[in-house]
Amino acid sequence: MRKVQTEINNSAIRNSNSALPPGWHWVRLGEVCNINPRRPKNFIRSPDTPTTFVPMAAVDEKTGTIARPEVVPYSKVSKGYTYFEENDVLFAKITPCMQNGKHVIARNLIDGLGFGTTEFHVIRPNNEILSEWIHFFIRQPYFLQQATAYFTGAVGQQRVPEDFLSNYIIPLPPVEEQQHIAAKIQELMQDVERARTACEKQLEAAKVLPAAYLREVFESEEAKRWERKNFKECIMRRKGLKIKGILQKNYQKTGVYPIVDQGHNLTCGYTDDQAKLYRGELPVIVFGDHTRIFKYIDFPFAIGADGTQIIQPNREIIMPKFFYFALLNLKIRSLGYSRHYKLLKEMSIPIPPLPIQHRIAAELKQKMAQVESLQSAIRNQQSALNSLPQAILRKAFKGEL
Repeated sequence: MRKVQTEINNSAIRNSNSALPPGWHWVRLGEVCNINPRRPKNFIRSPDTPTTFVPMAAVDEKTGTIARPEVVPYSKVSKGYTYFEENDVLFAKITPCMQNGKHVIARNLIDGLGFGTTEFHVIRPNNEILSEWIHFFIRQPYFLQQATAYFTGAVGQQRVPEDFLSNYIIPLPPVEEQQHIAAKIQELMQDVERARTACEKQLEAAKVLPAAYLREVFESEEAKRWERKNFKECIMRRKGLKIKGILQKNYQKTGVYPIVDQGHNLTCGYTDDQAKLYRGELPVIVFGDHTRIFKYIDFPFAIGADGTQIIQPNREIIMPKFFYFALLNLKIRSLGYSRHYKLLKEMSIPIPPLPIQHRIAAELKQKMAQVESLQSAIRNQQSALNSLPQAILRKAFKGEL
């Protein structure tokens, strides 16, 4: 394996030398770092001395920091754990921690030393390279993807061998330039993290808007004056209210007609088999016995699982879209995630005159569409932000920051 990796990295050098900025050069990581250094032979520490311990769970893969270090007596970690020192880089070698980014710089250690899980490789830099330079480099998705090709061990317990790190060739600028680039990376990453946090808050705020819009209608002073009818009075009583469907495995999950199931959003695939389609009067409202997810459907669809409920509103009393919004409000305010369909049957529904129902349904439909559009825009922004760190690191190690 060492020979294959050396050939790959030598080829990378031949193909990339011209791309390196002036003053930069290629080095193997093992030439500028000590990989898995041993504990000093003369190491002495009292058994009860408080000592920093870093289990894998203490590492925050998102930020690349030791978020939850433990402090234990030295006697508890003196044997059977990985020794490291301040400013060492810890590289999680086992899957899936390696791919997930559990790689950190050991900082703020008691007495400048610590112990951790044996699933860490320890990378100790010499005076030619900064810990930050190593840390940012090994957190690149490209580097982690390459590391998976060198896994050893059984499936589920695969690890990156030490040779992979020792022989890996990285670009190396002068230390002063490393400091400048590392500081710039840190600054940009903090900007990205602030933007991510802002997006998360915006998305959380957008998620509560539908419930707020529903409460604004159905818990208003106007709504208190509306007639109320029992759930049973609002639906058509006829054979076929509850359709016993064919299991989704009998459907081809390609086609133009949605397959309604009890999973997330009640859609598990699509079919072209028109013989399987719901032939009752549309629109209807469907939801599963267990998931409490409502869906308003005004187009042909197929049933994907037994127990999926089909509600046909009584149009002489209530229009389907208004009924759908009324049920959503009941779910949010009363049902929560109850698994008992019978509770819904006991609920009373506010029933204003049909013209008011049409107006309210149209207004809520427009507001819900705006919320969906807003959430989509925020998620697109989050996706763009998630790709930024990789782009920042790629530019950094080409000397383009």
